[in-house]
Amino acid sequence: MSSTVSPLAPTDVPEMPAISGVKLATAAAGIRYKGRTDVLLAILDKGTTVAGVFTRSKCPSAPVEWCRAKLGRGQARALVVNSGNANAFTGKTGRQSTALTASIAAKAVGCQASDIYLASTGVIGEPLDATKFDGVLGDLAAKTAPEGWMDAARAIMTTDTFPKVATATVKLGKAKVTINGMAKGAGMIAPDMATMLSFIFTDAPISASALQSLLKTGVEDTFNAVTIDGDTSTSDTLLAFATGTAAARGAPKISRPSDPRLKAFTKAFHAVLADLAEQVARDGEGARKLVEIIVEGAVSKASARRIAMSIANSPLVKTAIAGEDANWGRVVMAVGKAGEPANRDKLSISFNGIRVAQRGARDPSYDEAEVSNAMKQPKIQIKVALGLGKGRDRVLTCDLTKEYVAINGDYRS
Repeated sequence: MSSTVSPLAPTDVPEMPAISGVKLATAAAGIRYKGRTDVLLAILDKGTTVAGVFTRSKCPSAPVEWCRAKLGRGQARALVVNSGNANAFTGKTGRQSTALTASIAAKAVGCQASDIYLASTGVIGEPLDATKFDGVLGDLAAKTAPEGWMDAARAIMTTDTFPKVATATVKLGKAKVTINGMAKGAGMIAPDMATMLSFIFTDAPISASALQSLLKTGVEDTFNAVTIDGDTSTSDTLLAFATGTAAARGAPKISRPSDPRLKAFTKAFHAVLADLAEQVARDGEGARKLVEIIVEGAVSKASARRIAMSIANSPLVKTAIAGEDANWGRVVMAVGKAGEPANRDKLSISFNGIRVAQRGARDPSYDEAEVSNAMKQPKIQIKVALGLGKGRDRVLTCDLTKEYVAINGDYRS
């Protein structure tokens, strides 16, 4: 957790309302950091449903494996998250740590260990001493309260420079329901499903299967459309919890994702995911520029996504943006290497609305001074028009600075 906040941090931080059926508390368990909280406990009312998506990494963390194994039950009573240690690549010891953590949490909450969901973030390859949770989780269970969302978001941070939260209120039937979310992530971000860690909570009465469908669809154009450095974490976890307590206020029980009553909720749910995903991009390690890449005129949306990601993950493109250099030749390079249909002589490229290249050559009206001035903005939009079809997609990334190297050069030490 950096003491210097990213210049791209949101200026308006929402007031996070309480959600009926969710109580939170944080503590310092001494996992790795000194002088800060590093464990979060969220207690959920009985009847809470759960959905999740996880990393596609072939080397997943022990908590990811734990959650995957429990997800089919569709119910949850608590969430435990620690920062400082990812409990990944820790073998049998890691699996024993997850089991012990769940057992300690279950005793503190008064439920089965199988109703406990776990997430860890931090250093890979270091054993997690789960005995440090003994006593801590018991104390936390007694202290949980409906408030404290910002404290919860801070406790799960690693190299993040600011806590990431988002909220929305929407009508479901005749009742107002709330959606709160938090996320952490600043490096090792190319999710391929979700982000480093993100947790969504709502009081809406939604079945586990419907919630799972909403979540799986929702990540595609939000967290799956964000990249910081092209590296997918071993720990990527996105969990959604629905306490269902709004049913007592008249909210209808939803069992199918296609239920027409869910339309407004779905829009709000996706908006929370999109807000959190953008905050992750804004907090990219060492970032000074938020970069939006739009690819249109592709043969399909999937093709546009692959081309956009090729641009977003190019170190040459990202360093050019860091240097405020409108080097559109590097964008051409990234388009060409993507392996997707593209025609050099139909290609056009714009930076912040200024067309710099078209039809296979520099734009005739190109003005170096004008474009250089545009590149000084904190948000840079790169638009690529392929002229081949109707496929369009959008991804978010950030620039690549010397600070990124400094942060990651001594991350373990």
